[in-house]
Amino acid sequence: MTPSGDRSPPAGPQNPRGRPEPPDFDTVDGILREAARTIVLPHFQNLAGADVKTKTGPNDFVTVADERCEAFLREALTRALPGSTTIGEEAAAADPSVMERLGRPGDVWIIDPIDGTWNYAHDNPRFATIVALVRDGVTVRGYIHLPVREETYAAGLGQGAHGSSGALRMPAPAAFGAMTGALYVGKSRAPAMFERIKALRNRGRLGPRRFARCAAWEYIAMLTGRAHYTVFTRLLPWDHAAGILMIAEAGGCYGYVDGAPQSGPWRPVERDIPFLLAPDAASWRNIRDTLTGD
Repeated sequence: MTPSGDRSPPAGPQNPRGRPEPPDFDTVDGILREAARTIVLPHFQNLAGADVKTKTGPNDFVTVADERCEAFLREALTRALPGSTTIGEEAAAADPSVMERLGRPGDVWIIDPIDGTWNYAHDNPRFATIVALVRDGVTVRGYIHLPVREETYAAGLGQGAHGSSGALRMPAPAAFGAMTGALYVGKSRAPAMFERIKALRNRGRLGPRRFARCAAWEYIAMLTGRAHYTVFTRLLPWDHAAGILMIAEAGGCYGYVDGAPQSGPWRPVERDIPFLLAPDAASWRNIRDTLTGD
């Protein structure tokens, strides 16, 4: 099966270093679907109290399904691409030194076994499994699988983004007040933007808003025309590497709000500054200026 029902993104150029080419869409899609069928969905709405734990705070959950799914994906993906390594959300929580793999040459799979664990643990179907492949520090493949919907979205660097209905494109930009956005902006992480957003809302200048509690669902919303832009203030690679690649391959732009919009390859790096994704460079600048007051 392919995202569009027709064909997967074409294979990339031959690797000049002689390493194996990344596995094709059908291979990764099959791995994601097996993980959903055998691990994620059997535990959904079927978690016992001992199956759910917290990590950094009372709303930061990890479940037995997260742990088992990550272990399954780690084994299956490294088998599909010999010589590759992995960085999983739960592995990084246990041993932060695994993040150093992103700065080394080679192939690294970034795994979020269940994005939206809070939703998953509260019987809400807005969750996903996210996988990205980083080659020599650059994200070259991205996959988002929605287990309940049985849908997989995928992108390859220079190959476009594809979903269940075919090729994906970002929505056409509109006036700021007419655009739907997701604003993951808290007072503690981005106080100035938080206050600016509150002022815009009080003046009726803020358009429709959404909040899925799941980064993957926000990316899919932009890629399927249900949202125009999103602001995140914490850019953990397992949450965002695949989605940022998809946005760029669908014609969108991204960037930290203290810089300029980008549309090329993203090297996973986290900074303590709001990060904006938008339909194009002009709308990115317009949204950035509106939300920052510049």
